[in-house]
Amino acid sequence: MIVRLSGEGQYELPDADAERLNELDNQAVAAVEAGDEERFRELWQQMLEIVRRDGRELADDELVESTVILPPPDITFQEARADFSGDGLIPD
Repeated sequence: MIVRLSGEGQYELPDADAERLNELDNQAVAAVEAGDEERFRELWQQMLEIVRRDGRELADDELVESTVILPPPDITFQEARADFSGDGLIPD
């Protein structure tokens, strides 16, 4: 899975992490829908950590289509309300 982290770059994420990232995404959607900003922040940080820790950052000249585009790390809760809805950011 290729993940673009807005403002940072692209990461190639191992398939084993894709399911965990999707689970966190679904939980983040639920937190946003419940208006629970603290829980959303916890989940968002976990998502970022998985991408940065386990992903291989692609070189700027390595052009690959992103499977998923994540918002910037400093997303506000108000912005998250628009992005984290319905099925979330990551398709099931």
